[in-house]
Amino acid sequence: MKNFVVKTIANAGALAVAIWLLADITLSGGDTGRKVLTLLVVALLFGLVNFLVKPVVQLLTLPLFILTLGLITLVVNALMLMLTSWLAGLFDLSFHVEGFWTAVLGGLIISVVSWALNVVLPDED
Repeated sequence: MKNFVVKTIANAGALAVAIWLLADITLSGGDTGRKVLTLLVVALLFGLVNFLVKPVVQLLTLPLFILTLGLITLVVNALMLMLTSWLAGLFDLSFHVEGFWTAVLGGLIISVVSWALNVVLPDED
């Protein structure tokens, strides 16, 4: 359970950095508490998308992964971020990613920051 909480916090932190750095990834809404709650829910949603959908997409793109020497991972991460944005819209959350190239850059930022946070944060169950 502790590992799940740590990964969710790491996802929330990585999403916050991407929102802070990129103007086309937005988290709008009321006060700071509401934004933090929305960010945590979006981080949970992002974690679920990465847990359920991403392995299937990676399996289907395995030939492209080999052909591009792994660069297709940037596209897969962008698609997962765009899917999270779309699902957030369905759940009436105020998180939005504007455009594919913003999603590519956002996915890259989220991957790097999430990796760094997972290195720093404890990883026990």
